[in-house]
Amino acid sequence: MVDVLKPIVTPAPGTGEIFQILRDGQARTKAELAALTGLARSTVALRVDALLAAGLLRPAGEAASTGGRPPARVAFNPRAGLVLAVDLGATHATVAVADLAGVILDVRTRTIDIGDGPKRLLDSILADGTDLLAAASGGLPLLGVGIGVPGPVEHSTGRPTNPPIMPGWDRFDVPGYVQRTFDVPVLVDNDVNILALGEQATSWPHVDDLIFVKVSTGIGAGIIAGGHLQRGAQGSAGDMGHVQVPIGAGSVREPGDERDLEALASGSALAIALRAEGHDVQGASDVVDLVRAGNATAIEATRQAGRDVGEVLASVVNLLNPSIIVLGGSIARAGEHLLAGVREVVYRRSIPLATQHLAIVQSQAGDRAAVLGAAIMVAREVLSPASVERAVAAKTARAGEGAGA
Repeated sequence: MVDVLKPIVTPAPGTGEIFQILRDGQARTKAELAALTGLARSTVALRVDALLAAGLLRPAGEAASTGGRPPARVAFNPRAGLVLAVDLGATHATVAVADLAGVILDVRTRTIDIGDGPKRLLDSILADGTDLLAAASGGLPLLGVGIGVPGPVEHSTGRPTNPPIMPGWDRFDVPGYVQRTFDVPVLVDNDVNILALGEQATSWPHVDDLIFVKVSTGIGAGIIAGGHLQRGAQGSAGDMGHVQVPIGAGSVREPGDERDLEALASGSALAIALRAEGHDVQGASDVVDLVRAGNATAIEATRQAGRDVGEVLASVVNLLNPSIIVLGGSIARAGEHLLAGVREVVYRRSIPLATQHLAIVQSQAGDRAAVLGAAIMVAREVLSPASVERAVAAKTARAGEGAGA
């Protein structure tokens, strides 16, 4: 039986936890850190010195003196290492080098065909990454690689799982293959999850509850709840595209139409519908071109796609109560029409309390959102308390071996 009256004893902050306090970039003195943590100044001094020796902190000048020698301040060192960030799409690959604060230092994009398979594409990406690191590293170590792919991913293993538009990728060991070139942690996730991280960091850094919806060749959502990306038990959280769409008031669909959201509102579905109307469209980009050209049929189809997305999102809003819904992807960039359709349904069908302060907006993060999100994903892993503890212990052990040599 749990004694609810017994005080909960939490362990004193270790080196990794002290480092997390400084992740915000604010410089602090050892005395300030001691006050924040409740640790003795001597204990804080030992842990800060270990972080300085590992390169994770840097001296940051002196604080104002209250008498005697001014106390030294320390701050997070974002140039302690680099991360390689990769955004793989159906027809493009973007590779970037970033520091540990997520600042993109260099980037390269190339046209690809995801159907070429994992080995051929990863070889070209790794070659690009090697070139970028050689130009940008300045001798700094590579600490991790983050990759976003356009399909479901079992995040714990980094293996794509039955990805519909990625032939040859099913269960392929992406981390293992990349680690043949770069012997560092390799994290792989669905592209919409890293887009959610990039969008939050770029446009909504103080929002803890955000849903990013990508409407392109397919449809998916990245869910940030309580400040954390939600992947679910196996990594399939946010798979909106396979949710059956309710038939709302005014819908032109026949009773018994059980198509899912992707079959109704994706760029591919819109292209099929517009071809049936006699328009020469092959895919999502052609749909966007028609909308931008002012074609009334394409505009109404896109508006209806927004309503269908809204029918699914209305339930999501009631369940998760986000502050922000961000619409991204190629169809969302065609103008206000998709956004208008989503708003029309969500604000009407969700409960008033959930929509009282809800904003539904278009993505503002731009073309680098995905690689930024991949960089953030890796930085959070390699700078976690446990990872920092391991890095400091390894540095200390190497220093001890060197002293004994």
